[in-house]
Amino acid sequence: METTTSTIDEIKTLVAETLGITDRLDSLKASTSLLGSLPELDSLAVAELAAEIEDRFNFQIDFSDVTIDIFDTIGTLAAFVDANRP
Repeated sequence: METTTSTIDEIKTLVAETLGITDRLDSLKASTSLLGSLPELDSLAVAELAAEIEDRFNFQIDFSDVTIDIFDTIGTLAAFVDANRP
């Protein structure tokens, strides 16, 4: 499944809202690095973001399938959502 611009935009907004960085929303791109690049994205924030993804996109995340690569960039997170949403 191809990741859509719509999903990327939804993920950008979700990341910005969850991390409290809505003032930087316009600077977030599909290629924006997440883990290791955004100081706000710590282990607790990853858990919060995962819960928000489950709520917004209506699917359960199987954490045994989750790898660090999913949280590499906005684009990889959007691709994960598109691959798992109903």
